[in-house]
Amino acid sequence: MAELFAREFPVWHMVVRGTVVYWFLLLVFRFVLRRDVGSMGVADLLFVVLVADAASNAMQGEYKSINDGLVLLATLVAWNFVLDWLSYRFAAVARFLEPQPEVLVRHGRVVRKAMKREMITMEELEGKLREAGVEALSEVRIARLEGDGKLSVFKVDRFGR
Repeated sequence: MAELFAREFPVWHMVVRGTVVYWFLLLVFRFVLRRDVGSMGVADLLFVVLVADAASNAMQGEYKSINDGLVLLATLVAWNFVLDWLSYRFAAVARFLEPQPEVLVRHGRVVRKAMKREMITMEELEGKLREAGVEALSEVRIARLEGDGKLSVFKVDRFGR
């Protein structure tokens, strides 16, 4: 029984390992996978993935002790809490963690630079516009790719504004 709770690695080793993996994946999700994230925040999705992996390793014996897995999980929980708190308190942190909305259509015209930057094809955009009840680009006043990967569409009102 004591073997299950024995420490294989020093606590600082597990904290550094968890920190490096967390920040690496956070940056990858933030700057590479923006439109595929869906409705969860980037940090939330990352947290779920890492906790699942760390818990799996702790339960399956990848670590020789439960304590190693618990230290790693505690590190991930701490980083997630700290980033949530910092995002709430500081707008700059929130802007770093969640991308700003990107305008894809303005006054019925596609913003090609934004489409290219976000790697969204015309077919993908048209599909999302159809889901929003838009039949033609001329109906769109503005369409933005939000930080959570969803498309917000504002139609031209009946007075043409």
